[in-house]
Amino acid sequence: MQSPSPDALDLKLLHALQVDGRAPFSRIAEILGVSDQTVARRFRKLRTTAGLRIVGMTDESLLGRQSWIVRLRCTPDVAEQLANALARRPDTSHVDLISGGTEVLCAMEPRSRQARDELLFDRLQRTPQVISVSAHCLLHTFYGGPLGWLDKTQALEPGQEAALRLPYSEPIAAPIALEGADEALLAVLRRDGRATFSELQTSTGQSESAVKRRLERLRSTGILYFKVQHDRESLGHGISAMLWLSVAPSALDAAGRKLAEHHEVRFAGATTGQANLLATVATSSTSELYTYLSEKIGGLDGVQAVETALTLRHVKQLTYEPSR
Repeated sequence: MQSPSPDALDLKLLHALQVDGRAPFSRIAEILGVSDQTVARRFRKLRTTAGLRIVGMTDESLLGRQSWIVRLRCTPDVAEQLANALARRPDTSHVDLISGGTEVLCAMEPRSRQARDELLFDRLQRTPQVISVSAHCLLHTFYGGPLGWLDKTQALEPGQEAALRLPYSEPIAAPIALEGADEALLAVLRRDGRATFSELQTSTGQSESAVKRRLERLRSTGILYFKVQHDRESLGHGISAMLWLSVAPSALDAAGRKLAEHHEVRFAGATTGQANLLATVATSSTSELYTYLSEKIGGLDGVQAVETALTLRHVKQLTYEPSR
């Protein structure tokens, strides 16, 4: 039996969590004009029906790290096994099966050059069933990071969104070196962005006051932000696709900024490679995807070529849960 689609209040809750993933239910309830119990009940329901998770993420650029998009062509018999192996790695954030199940697309944030080279030049290249490997370094993000697709729903009124949004301090010089205590805290928040202070204290061995200070510093500097993970199908987006656009260098920035404004776009970034603009889009149907490609993508200046690949299965979306 298919679960009912989220209603207006569900969307407001999801949008609120995208703005501040750790906002107390009491605060969200006050802003939405409902009871604490209603917010808690809706949250539990969305965890079950829409796979709702709040995940702590880090801005890799502030840490002096690179983000890579790796595309693997492999034999059909190994694609799923390879995707699951990549999904288990802590330095991958997204892993998808695309193109008839013969390609794996992976977003990775290696912690060091050695870790990157070990994966790209050693393990993957030595896997016999892997036919080809192409790796593209993310140069600039036009849409993504702290911004998620839920920000485009405008489910919250501007005043409600402003009331939830946390103030940020002045920009800080990168790269920033994390301490071991920071890494321990981030490891827990990557599994559960709404872990309580008591849970964070127990898991990291730090005092609750130290946990609060570190969490506040990591958030205020922009190093730590929170993303809402959810099943896209439950929100009416049954089609997910990857777009590789080849854009004239002089038009790249304008095309990327315009792409970021499209309601269908969940991520857009400039990368190395011949296809220098990457986008993840979601639509309700293939006919809607066709309209999007022919009208909105077709209307972008400077686009010389476009390759489209449907996502068959999301193996990892921020978190990896093989049982689901």
